[in-house]
Amino acid sequence: MNTMMNTRSRMKGLFWSGFLPLFLWTSVSGQPSCPIESNRTDLQTSYEIPTKLNFNSAFMSPIVHSFLGSVQPNPFPKDLLITMIKNKFSTDRVKEVLLYEIGFLVCVAIGILYIVLMPLIGLIFACCRCCGNCGGRMQQKQTTNIHCKRRSLYLATFFITVLILAGNVCMFLSSTNASETVMRSPKEATDILENVKGYLNTIPKQIEQVTNESYVTVDIVKNNLNETGPLLGKLIQNGLKGPLDPAFNSITEIAQVINGTSSELLKLNKTLELLKPKVDVLKANLSAVRQRINNTLHMSDCVNCTSQLPELDKLSLEGSLDFPDQNDLRSAVDKAINADVIGQANKGRDFFDSIPAKVKNETRLSVQVALFQLETLKTQISGVTKGLPLDVLKTISAPLTEIQKSITSVSPHIEKSSQISLAVGLVLSCLILLVVICNFLGLLLGVAGLNPKDNPSERSSTSNCGGIFFMAGVGFSFLVSWIFMLVVLILFIVGGNTYTLVCKPWQNQELFQLIDTPGLIPGFNLSTALNLNTNLNIANVYSDCQKNKPLWTTFHLNEIFDLNSKLDVSQYTHEIDQTFEGAQINIANITILSPEVKSQLNNFSSSASNMKFSNIIQQINDVSGTNLSSVAESLDILAGKQSNQAIKNELLREASDLRDIQTGVTSNIMPLLLELNTTIKNLSVVAAQITAAVGNVFIKVGYAQDVLNYNISQIVKAESRAFIDCQLKIFQTFLYWVNKTITERVGRCRPAAAAVDRSEELVCKHLVESLNAFWLSLGWCMMFLIPSIILSVKLAKYYRRMKNNKFMMNPFPKAHLKPELLENGKQPFT
Repeated sequence: MNTMMNTRSRMKGLFWSGFLPLFLWTSVSGQPSCPIESNRTDLQTSYEIPTKLNFNSAFMSPIVHSFLGSVQPNPFPKDLLITMIKNKFSTDRVKEVLLYEIGFLVCVAIGILYIVLMPLIGLIFACCRCCGNCGGRMQQKQTTNIHCKRRSLYLATFFITVLILAGNVCMFLSSTNASETVMRSPKEATDILENVKGYLNTIPKQIEQVTNESYVTVDIVKNNLNETGPLLGKLIQNGLKGPLDPAFNSITEIAQVINGTSSELLKLNKTLELLKPKVDVLKANLSAVRQRINNTLHMSDCVNCTSQLPELDKLSLEGSLDFPDQNDLRSAVDKAINADVIGQANKGRDFFDSIPAKVKNETRLSVQVALFQLETLKTQISGVTKGLPLDVLKTISAPLTEIQKSITSVSPHIEKSSQISLAVGLVLSCLILLVVICNFLGLLLGVAGLNPKDNPSERSSTSNCGGIFFMAGVGFSFLVSWIFMLVVLILFIVGGNTYTLVCKPWQNQELFQLIDTPGLIPGFNLSTALNLNTNLNIANVYSDCQKNKPLWTTFHLNEIFDLNSKLDVSQYTHEIDQTFEGAQINIANITILSPEVKSQLNNFSSSASNMKFSNIIQQINDVSGTNLSSVAESLDILAGKQSNQAIKNELLREASDLRDIQTGVTSNIMPLLLELNTTIKNLSVVAAQITAAVGNVFIKVGYAQDVLNYNISQIVKAESRAFIDCQLKIFQTFLYWVNKTITERVGRCRPAAAAVDRSEELVCKHLVESLNAFWLSLGWCMMFLIPSIILSVKLAKYYRRMKNNKFMMNPFPKAHLKPELLENGKQPFT
């Protein structure tokens, strides 16, 4: 008993040091006893971030930018523009503007000079040609290097024409791209605005989703509180399961041992009842035969009979199967069965299973108070999202719809203007192409029809036609070049300044800084326009949106909305905590094993240990080893030696009787002995384990009883605390998610910045770039028309048919001329 008490003390210390912290933090499965749902659905998005436009209009952008960078190297004139917009004009301001635009003014001056001089020079050139000057005389001086000059002029003209053709191709492509941009601009603009509206419409849905999540969270906690009995009861059961389950299992096992022992004892008694009368008959029969054999062996006529007297000792069963009394063990088993040990275990399990119902009954009032607080809490949390300044979205969305309608209404006119611009560009490209064709035809026909050995006045019609094409290209160049240069000048002023004053500062955000200048636009303030009492500027908003920051950060909503105070629900959670803290969950204690039952188990253990089964097994082995057949065979041998027939017959009869008895033993007694032997061995095995099993029951039940006596109240408090902390932790986790979602995820404004970028791409990278590429290509052609005119005029004379030729190549003195040539009147030509 002292050992058992020491064991109980050690187990109690083990409980406090190891088991109690374990069940406070973990459930039976080893997982945290308060699983927090963290897998929330992603915020809804019904918009798409605009992608880049898929058609390319910037193939000449590097050249255009390089040229405009040279023309206008000055930085963006922010201060000058601010001064001009505020209507502060003066002579100094005009000087500053002219100084800033000095590069453009120089180019404009060159363009005006071109516009004035080209038709004037063309007129003068035409008059001179009509007067036979400026190459108008149809005569050509034949020199030794005439062929080299012609080839040089030919290559130069071909190269210049190729350059003009390249500019003409660029004109056509840029004109097509500009027309396509204008054609697609209404749809692109509508798509941009639609994406922005979709983004704005998504934000209230995201806020609504946060509100719905709050309702779900409150409902989860309400359901948990309504299921306090099963949930909290399960936690308490998990806390008690560790010590109680082994105790109940050990009681069940010892009950099975008791029932098994009782069954084996019943089998033993039944076997003994069957075996005893048969053994008594065996003893009587064997005693009678033994007496007869003894009488026969002592007859005087019996030959060598005295030698068989020792065999009579084998015919004795005295003392065999004299089993000890099992009444003590039987009585102990019956008393243990009557104590209903298994009933004690079932009673304990019923107590264990009733814990959830008791917890539910004890916490009914606390749950009702908590549910009321949760309804108030739901209203408090839903008010957080309703208090957010979402009216600003309507302020932005309404004008966008009006702009979309306006774009839709003017879309047919834009499409018509796109067709007109395409036609104008095509016409201009074709006119330039006409000059190129004239030059190429001149080059082709001139080479095809020219024979260098021919007299200039006898050149072929093909060659002459090539020269005419050159002059036609020259004449057409003089007619249209100044008009084309006027177009270049206008587009250059518009497109160049648009790029330098709008597109370039738009790309580096200097334009936003200009717009953000206070007082620049009368009555405009971004914060006021958005109905926000924060300090906002377009540049910072755009920069934040490029980084895909949420509206909370972009609009500085923390300055006008205290989210932390709105999400402070500690007063409600504190009341819920206090309500359950004051609730007393009383779980009545039970005694797992009464003293009477323990006494019966001790009696059962001692009775089983006092049973001596080895003597019984030895007796069974003695009976099983009895062999009457060997004695019978000895009698048969002895009978063969007798001369007295009567003695011989008697000995044979006695041997036969012994064989009959042996047969009876084998058929009637041996099966019962085998069964008895098995039963005794089973009992011996069970009896050897009963003491240890009972001791195990006392240890485990004692440990469990200590938990119930001294620790159940602490377990109930600890698990109740853990349960309430779990519910509050659900709220804390949710509120953290709400705060993080509103401040870091709701309204990520990358789509707004993408819309601005796409607008810039549409206006600048496609429309303005195409326009600039067009005037640069056209100006390129106009510049190369000047050398084209000069070279064409010079080269034409090498292909056109001359009227007469007064100039001789390599004249020789008449003294050296051959007489036969002079006689024939021929002129020397090469």
